Amino acid sequence: MARELTQLELLQELQPVAEENLNRHMKIAKNWNPHDYVPWDEGRNFAELGGIDWDPEQSQLDEVAKAAMITNLLTEDNLPSYHREIAHNFSMDDAWGAWVGRWTAEENRHGIVMRDYLVVTRAVDPVALEQARMIHMSNGYSSAAVAQGKAATELPEASMIHSVAYVTFQELATRVSHRNTGRACAEPLADKMLQRIAADENLHMIFYRNICGAAIDLAPDQAMTAVTDVLTNFEMPGAGMPNFRRNGVLMAKHGIYDLRQHLDEVVMPVLRKWNIEDRNDFGAEGEQAREKLMAFLAQLEKDATKFEEMRDRSLAREAAKREKLRAQAS
Repeated sequence: MARELTQLELLQELQPVAEENLNRHMKIAKNWNPHDYVPWDEGRNFAELGGIDWDPEQSQLDEVAKAAMITNLLTEDNLPSYHREIAHNFSMDDAWGAWVGRWTAEENRHGIVMRDYLVVTRAVDPVALEQARMIHMSNGYSSAAVAQGKAATELPEASMIHSVAYVTFQELATRVSHRNTGRACAEPLADKMLQRIAADENLHMIFYRNICGAAIDLAPDQAMTAVTDVLTNFEMPGAGMPNFRRNGVLMAKHGIYDLRQHLDEVVMPVLRKWNIEDRNDFGAEGEQAREKLMAFLAQLEKDATKFEEMRDRSLAREAAKREKLRAQAS
């Protein structure tokens, strides 16, 4: 059985890959300005400055779009926790440190533009949004803890491969969620804004996916075990925020982010890119982890199909109920 590489050894061996992918990112990443995506002429003062406070009737978004926007924004708000994690796991040296700084700066734009848009357009209650932000950021987040099936407060010893595997899937999941939220808003500027954010998330995913792919080549068993840990315990980084379960159900029910999208648009494309199913470089530990993952994915496929069937029946019942009410009203 191959010796497990230490955190330092992994960073040293993968440093050239990090540098190559950082340079690639810097060549293709597009700089953009958050203020260009906010309709400032729609803004007005709240009561504290002599204006009018928020009222639900001021929002142009339906309940699904509001739930998705709030969930996505609060997820972006926890950037200090994410920065702490990657800075700790990647270090602030050489290409690793340069990536941490660049990634953090790019991610920060997402929270800025989404909050400005929501407040200026009065799409959501700004007081409730601020209260939720305070709770969520105070709680923080530890992806390594969740990836290893532990409570976020336990903060286990950092695992570089667990962390980079997690953010690979998480960045892609966030891209899918942002893109579908933009469509759900049915408002051109919101859709354009979230397309721009989703494009950033996709480039971030590619960086992490390439680092993790190189880690699998370098330490197959160690990395395969980490990938299996991550996927079998996966949850989005917003899981601890207020109303996450309620909002998550709404988002899944209406096609923002559900089990089928998680499996078909997030998990499987990445695993295919890493050639997980057909690799022949695993030892006993890696094979065991791969078998565990394959069994998990088979069950996830069944769960996704079951969820789709239940959702279709629920939506059909709701549509029939609305049609009956319209008929009665006429």
